[in-house]
Amino acid sequence: MNTFKIGENTFELAESIIKDLKASDNLGILKCIQCGMCTSTCPAARHTDYDPREIIKRVLDKDETLIKDDIIWNCFYCYTCHSICPVNNSACEVNQVLRQKTIDNGKGKSKIAPFSEYADSYLESGLGTIPSDFFSDLIKDYGNEWIELKANLEEIRKELSLGPMLLPKKDIEDINEILEKTGFTKRLERVRRCKDEKDTR
Repeated sequence: MNTFKIGENTFELAESIIKDLKASDNLGILKCIQCGMCTSTCPAARHTDYDPREIIKRVLDKDETLIKDDIIWNCFYCYTCHSICPVNNSACEVNQVLRQKTIDNGKGKSKIAPFSEYADSYLESGLGTIPSDFFSDLIKDYGNEWIELKANLEEIRKELSLGPMLLPKKDIEDINEILEKTGFTKRLERVRRCKDEKDTR
């Protein structure tokens, strides 16, 4: 059982999340009534032991062990919880902040490293592509049809009267300039290094 001292700020973790740049201005975490609507519609909760209601409860209980808990990496960022919450809370946004706190504390490197390939594709083509690390899972989930779709995507797009996916060279240059000036490129270098480093757990 948790006991709190008089005058202790029990919402310190929640308040730090609210003040974070990644949090919406009207994030309703302090209004959470633990109704469980987020969990009832969450696809991650359906397929893993992830529970968005429990995540919010632990934040409100000032449970800072959450920052070291692998469970925060099971969120899909689908924003279903965000769209259904009656008080405008978002376990999805809360997870984003918690993950950043984890990374800032030297943890979670192995979780973000595979996504460097996704980021590289933005620099090369201005579009995000699925990292090859996830191909085997996609084949397992969707079968060989997924590979066929990927291999024949341009032809399929032509049949559907859709334009080419690739952006003009000038647009890619503009995107690269934006990514450079916003610090994305520099941050990507740090993520790339994570592939060769182990978490300091």
